[in-house]
Amino acid sequence: MDYKSEIAKILSEPTGMSGGDITASLETPTNAALGDFAFPCHKLAKTLRKAPNIIAADIAASVKLPDAFAKVEAAGPYLNFFVDKEKFARGIVNNVLKHGYGFGGSDEGKGKTIVIDYSSPNITHEFHVGHLYSTTIGAALYRIYKFLGYTTVGVNYLGDWGTQFGKLVCAFKMWSSPEQLDKDGINELTRVYVKFHAEDEANPDMELKKEARKWLVKIEKGDAEARDIWKRICEICLANMEITYKRLGITFDSYRGESYYNDKMDAVAEELREKELLKESEGAQIVELEEFNMPPCLILRSDGGTLYPTRDIATALDRIRNYSFYKSLYVTDVRQSLHFSQFFKVLELMGYEWVKDMVHIPYGLLSLETGALSSRKGNVILLEDLFNESAKRILDIINEKNADLPDKEAIAEDVGVGAVVFGVLYTSRIKDLVFVWERALNFDGETGPYVQYTHARASSVLIKSENIQENHEPDYSAITDEESFELIKAINIFPEKIREAAEKYEPFILSRSLVHVAQAFNKFYHEKPILQSEGGVRAARLELVKCSKYVLKTGLALLGIKAPEKM
Repeated sequence: MDYKSEIAKILSEPTGMSGGDITASLETPTNAALGDFAFPCHKLAKTLRKAPNIIAADIAASVKLPDAFAKVEAAGPYLNFFVDKEKFARGIVNNVLKHGYGFGGSDEGKGKTIVIDYSSPNITHEFHVGHLYSTTIGAALYRIYKFLGYTTVGVNYLGDWGTQFGKLVCAFKMWSSPEQLDKDGINELTRVYVKFHAEDEANPDMELKKEARKWLVKIEKGDAEARDIWKRICEICLANMEITYKRLGITFDSYRGESYYNDKMDAVAEELREKELLKESEGAQIVELEEFNMPPCLILRSDGGTLYPTRDIATALDRIRNYSFYKSLYVTDVRQSLHFSQFFKVLELMGYEWVKDMVHIPYGLLSLETGALSSRKGNVILLEDLFNESAKRILDIINEKNADLPDKEAIAEDVGVGAVVFGVLYTSRIKDLVFVWERALNFDGETGPYVQYTHARASSVLIKSENIQENHEPDYSAITDEESFELIKAINIFPEKIREAAEKYEPFILSRSLVHVAQAFNKFYHEKPILQSEGGVRAARLELVKCSKYVLKTGLALLGIKAPEKM
């Protein structure tokens, strides 16, 4: 039974509210003594011309409850609904067991395509912790939407074009060689990239930026040597990134980078001219946005070169043609908010109504204790090093506590990488995050390893239960006690939290729901004997353990985290 919908039916007549408004207003009391669902009557005071507490008392005295509810009480301005615990427990447990690892999923997105642009690194940079936000948030949303029935298209819009390649080719020509590049790969590219900026800052007379600009023009005009070096750089960078994507279990449906749209931007500029939106300003071509309280959107440089907005407009036009998207999401940092506001507005001025379905999903800034991350200065922590260190620390813990654990290196990898991912996805994306090694690798409390260990604990109980030959009907009255019922309620709201995470573009809502389930499970595990109980009591408690395992593994998978059976 959908209890919220039942309450909506009960309250629709006395309140005059729609079912959707009623369900949206329902709250879950943190104190079990105040019921299982609470409806605030404050909003009704104006329409019913009564004090909220009187409204609550009148409704409580007059409504007829279905058998699924034990009672309804007025508590000040609130209507508190108490469910029939045994029926509630039976319904939730059977529903989870029926759907298994599909519990919480739906087909609500059937026939709708969501394009998600995420990770999208500048491929001249090694994969570092600064890429964690976009990569993990985007991948989690991709999985969540897919779980809700949407057709999801993950796009890695690679930064494989532009000024940085002029700098890299210039640096390669000055301080490296093909042999050195073949030998050291990404490390050599990082070395010369950092050297370019150090030399440019120390010796401005070298005019390195001017030289880099020459190489960029050569790349753009198709110069054979410049293009060959550019292609080799892209191959090395992408191969390096694929190693990290594999560790994260991430794949993409499209790798179309900026270079793909290089020959499609003249059409954008021409369309803007035809629609009389393009204006000249100091030699550059712009779209004026002053009336929308924004600076002008630069479309073409004074030398005719294109800019980010030009490419992004071309990309948007390409995606609507290819995917006819229901929504097109861009997961980038908050510093790009103005850029997205500008190019969305330009699309709107061009007459494209579908721009309303394009959403920028900003996230906060990530920095080190010592300051901001900078690829130019080499001031970064590489993701590979972070994952290696995290897995090593987990392996040390395993060797200390469970040295004979089979496949312990693989489990250490799954838990180590999971700890990092969960740490990023446990905070609202818009908050700035200062990266601290000790905090990122702290495996106590509200962390990924805690949730993974809880899943392993549930798995262990179920494995041991296989040796019990008895076959009894579950006694659902045995799981109506405080600890069991809190776990059941935590499991029950899991689907709601998945949908909320999708609606708000916030994976942390799902992460916190998993911690809630894990905490409730561990309290149940410690307070109630499971395998030591007998008959129908044991059967009911084992079903609750199985439900917990389904939810924990499903939730971790949606976040991109493995769920080991043993730890």
